[in-house]
Amino acid sequence: MELKLIDDKGAAASTFDAPDAVFGREFNQDLVHQVVIAYQANARMGTRKQKERSEIAKSTRKPWRQKGTGRARAGMASSPLWRGGGKIFASSPDENFSHKVNRKMFRAGMASLISQLVREDRIRVVDEFKLDSPKTKLLAQKIKSLGFDRLLVITDEVDENLYLSSRNLMNVEVIEARHADPVSLVRYPNVLLTRKAVAKFEELFK
Repeated sequence: MELKLIDDKGAAASTFDAPDAVFGREFNQDLVHQVVIAYQANARMGTRKQKERSEIAKSTRKPWRQKGTGRARAGMASSPLWRGGGKIFASSPDENFSHKVNRKMFRAGMASLISQLVREDRIRVVDEFKLDSPKTKLLAQKIKSLGFDRLLVITDEVDENLYLSSRNLMNVEVIEARHADPVSLVRYPNVLLTRKAVAKFEELFK
């Protein structure tokens, strides 16, 4: 599979061959969907808490006698059927939302997603992507000169200047190739890779 190599101004300089195992794989929509859902689910934390009927601060006395009132029988005011009562299946902080995805499935899903981005012409490659100083303005100008608005930059190793410069840009994210995730690849309309990141992808997802 041929990838487009661009220069500092965003113009196509040349092309180079990339491994088909990572950049030329057939798109598997079901597998990509499973990988994306699993990644989002594994990022969830159990931060919610609801009370069960045993935790409600209400009297356990029977509200009225069982028979003779004409009303439905009731046991206690903390019943889940009553307003202010406990929840039947209450959420707890230790709830586990994780989905298991085998390593082989994850690699295949990532390769399938990356290959689809190549077919949609959403991936560009540069020789290197660095900044001389940690200034957000410099990075914004550099990305604008390349012709991008929203961009995911993937390098083999994140330079400190590049990392510090990207923190205040809402539409730009800079990550290392080993931290690439399916959600970021789907979210951003354009992905910029360095040559070394392409080699890293071949090592990770082949």
